[in-house]
Amino acid sequence: MKYTKLNFMMSVLGIMIYVADLIVDIWVSVRFFHERQYVFGVLTVSFMLFGTLVVQCFSYSWFKADLKEAGRESHHCFLLLHCLQGGVFTRYWFALKQGYQVAFKYSSKTENFVEKEINDRVTDLSMLRLFETYLEGCPQLALQLYIFLEHGQANFTQYAAIVVSCCAVSWSTVDYQVALRKSLPDKNLFNGPCPKLVYLFYKLFTLLSWMLSVVLLLFLNVKIAFLLLLFLWLLGIFWAFKEQTDFCVSTSMEILYRIVVGFILIFTFFNIKGQNTKCPMSCYYIVRVLVTLGILIVFWFYPLSIFNADYFIPVSITIVLSLLLGIIFLLVYYGTFHPNRSEETKLDEVDGKPVQRDCRMKYFLME
Repeated sequence: MKYTKLNFMMSVLGIMIYVADLIVDIWVSVRFFHERQYVFGVLTVSFMLFGTLVVQCFSYSWFKADLKEAGRESHHCFLLLHCLQGGVFTRYWFALKQGYQVAFKYSSKTENFVEKEINDRVTDLSMLRLFETYLEGCPQLALQLYIFLEHGQANFTQYAAIVVSCCAVSWSTVDYQVALRKSLPDKNLFNGPCPKLVYLFYKLFTLLSWMLSVVLLLFLNVKIAFLLLLFLWLLGIFWAFKEQTDFCVSTSMEILYRIVVGFILIFTFFNIKGQNTKCPMSCYYIVRVLVTLGILIVFWFYPLSIFNADYFIPVSITIVLSLLLGIIFLLVYYGTFHPNRSEETKLDEVDGKPVQRDCRMKYFLME
C-alpha cells in the first residue's frame, strides 16, 4: 500500500492530538492539586500513568521483537527512552522522518519494502494510540463528565479536557481502522468519508451512552459502580484467556495483553479471536442495553440531592438517543461497510492465527 502525502499529514495531525491530549491532562491535574481537589488530581495522574506505562511496555516489547527479527541486538538507549516515557515520541520521530522521505522525496518507483516498513511503523503507532485511548482517555473523559454534572459547571481546563479527549478517541478509533485495512490486504479499504463516519458514529455514540450511564451510577453509589466495572473487567479478562489470544511472543506480555483487552472491553466491543462475532457482539450489546436501562430506571425512582436534577432529563435523553443511534450505525456498518475477507480466508476479523506472523496487526484487536 502506497504511503502518500495525505498519510504523512495524518501522521502529523496524530502527534499533534497526542501532544495536546498530554498537555491538557497535565494542565488539568495541576489545576486539581492547586484547588486542593486531591482525589480528582490523583485519579487524573493515575489514569495517565496507567495508560502510558502499558503503552511503553508494549512499545519496547515490539522494538525488541523487530530488532531480533532483523538480526540486530536491542540497544539500551531504547530501554532508557521508554523508561523516560518517550517510546511513542521515538516511534513518531522514526515514522515522520521516514514518511517524509517516502511521501515527498522518493519517486513513484519506491521499493515495496520501503513502503511496507513505513506502513508498519504507522500501524504500530495506531495500535499504541488505541491502547492509550481506552486505558487513559476513556476513564479521563468519564471523570471530567462526572465533575461537570456534580458541580453543574466547569472551568476552561475541564472543557478543554473533554473536547481533547473526544478528539483523541475519535482520531485513534478511525486511524486504527484505516491502518487495519491498509495492513491486511484481504480487507476492503475505507474508500471515501462515508464508511469512516459510520464507523466513528457507531463507536462514539455507543461509548457516549455508556460513559454517561457509568457517571450516573457513580452518583448513585461509587462502590456499586466500582464493583460493576471490576466485574466487567474480570469478565473481559476471562474471555480473553478462554479464547487463548496469541498476540505477544512472551508469556508475560501476553498476560498483560489479555488484562488490557479485558479493560478495553469495558468500554467497547472488539473481536479478540478468529471467529464469527455475531453471537458475542449480540450478547455484549444486549447486556449493555439492559444495564443502561437498569441504571436509568433506578435513577427515576431514586432521587439524589447530590445530583443536579436539571441535568437528569437531558442526560437521560442523551443516553437513550446516543445508544439507539449507536446501534443503528453499528447495523449499517456491519451490513454495508464491514471489511469482508476474501473467500480463501476462513477467519473473521481477528486477533487470531494466520499462517505466518508477517504482520503484527493480524494478531491484534479487530472490528
